[in-house]
Amino acid sequence: MDLAGKVVVITGGGQGIGAATASALARLRAKVVIGDLDQVRAEKTAGELGADALPLDVTDLRGFTEFLDEVERRHGRIDVLINNAGIMPLGDLETESDATTRRQLEINLHAVIHGTREAVKRMRPRRSGHIVNVASFAGKAGFPGAATYCATKHAVVGLSEAVHLELHGSGVHVSCVMPGIVRTELASGLAEAKMFKSVRPEDVADAIVSALRKPRFDVFVPRSLGAMGKLTRLLPRRAGEAFARALKADRLLASAAHSPARAAYEARAAESGPGVTRTEQ
Repeated sequence: MDLAGKVVVITGGGQGIGAATASALARLRAKVVIGDLDQVRAEKTAGELGADALPLDVTDLRGFTEFLDEVERRHGRIDVLINNAGIMPLGDLETESDATTRRQLEINLHAVIHGTREAVKRMRPRRSGHIVNVASFAGKAGFPGAATYCATKHAVVGLSEAVHLELHGSGVHVSCVMPGIVRTELASGLAEAKMFKSVRPEDVADAIVSALRKPRFDVFVPRSLGAMGKLTRLLPRRAGEAFARALKADRLLASAAHSPARAAYEARAAESGPGVTRTEQ
């Protein structure tokens, strides 16, 4: 796909992966629209890129629909929707509050379902479009210290796979982006994983651009994560778990749960939720 002139909507586009993706697409002369609750940050990012910024709380489903309606009024259509907004509070499931569970379900999952459904309704009649759902490698495995987060990302992967099949032959593409550790505020306090170094938001942005240019469903960042996932699935469970322990993957998220380096992020994530989403990937 030639991205010049394409109308691309990015949720949670004010910072992190969203902002990096907006920048990469703006350089390719796409018409980028950033949706973000933090309007000041979104307008600053958009102003630097020559993009548009509109207020968006992804947990306000009616407002999400109206946001997409406004994009169409301004630009005539939506060619690409990138569902990027998400939060990752860390801690053991037994001590996680129900409010924290609900926030993750609302932001990480329900909003992605709603955005995907709205995009399908708008793209299928034109037989053209691309939906990009930003999940995580946590959508392919389980990581202690982030049980609900993993659950939401597994669900996003499953949603994306099902919709991809529903849209076969329709002209509308679906991509599921599954990065490892991305050095954004969401990853504050996380150590480096053995064998797989963390990546920059720009690396994820480049992978998204590549998938838009030449559509593919699985988008692992780095690509080696895909091979690692296939290898561990071939191993017996005990061997796979032993391998994860050897890499210290089983402690990667749990060990950062109470890190002082995450305090500011966790505080903002705790404030997010229906009507007050403030944290993006």
